[in-house]
Amino acid sequence: MTIDKYAAFRALHQPGTPLLLANAWDVATARLAEQAGSAAVATTSAGVAWSLGAADGGVLDRDRAVALVTRVVGAVAVPVTADIEGGFADDAAGVAETIRLVVAAGAAGVNLEDSDRVGPAPLLPVDEAARRIAAARDAAGAGLFINARVDTFLRGGDVADALTRARAYVAAGADGVFVPGTADPAVIAELAAGVGAPLNILAGPGSPTVAELAALGVARVSLGSSVAEAAYAVMRRAAEELLAKGTYDTLAGAVSYGELNRLLA
Repeated sequence: MTIDKYAAFRALHQPGTPLLLANAWDVATARLAEQAGSAAVATTSAGVAWSLGAADGGVLDRDRAVALVTRVVGAVAVPVTADIEGGFADDAAGVAETIRLVVAAGAAGVNLEDSDRVGPAPLLPVDEAARRIAAARDAAGAGLFINARVDTFLRGGDVADALTRARAYVAAGADGVFVPGTADPAVIAELAAGVGAPLNILAGPGSPTVAELAALGVARVSLGSSVAEAAYAVMRRAAEELLAKGTYDTLAGAVSYGELNRLLA
């Protein structure tokens, strides 16, 4: 990873001209995103975990997750940002070690979430989550783009809590803030104006369009695990159609064998 790739990835985060990311989960999907014209490739932690036979949410071991990042980085020419869940660690020191491994793998950025998958509360205390961001910043140096994921809206919180958390994470060293779980234009505009860093929004059916999000000041739009979910839905529909009807219409419009083989040659 060179400073040029770090700088190139950082420069893609422009409020009003958002970076668009259809999240990948393996080399083939990363190549497809790049081929479609993506300026960067982002992984989805859920898609990665599912493809490796694990549930999302702190189940997949760190070494396998980092190995996937290494393969994706080696397969594409554009910058790669890795979704690393909560850092695959129980404390700030462990997060720092994960960050060092991800930097060595060649990633230009990471997502680091504040959900607490094993604790009594749905979210980490703000000060603990901020300590993890600070540890990640110290371990990474200045180059890596740290996107702090604020899971307030996924866990029943409100705008005030989201802004408190976002500002604390930016103060601790985050470069951007990712707030999944809201499609309300008024809320998104308030977040974009108040977080103090480039805002990343999770989009999907029912979300404002990219043009509308751009007008609200969003700097990054991600599809998250939804692309992987849609791909697995095709598998289920194809199997159900085959078994129930003996037909194959679900397979229409597939990427051809030859195209995929050439993509990975």
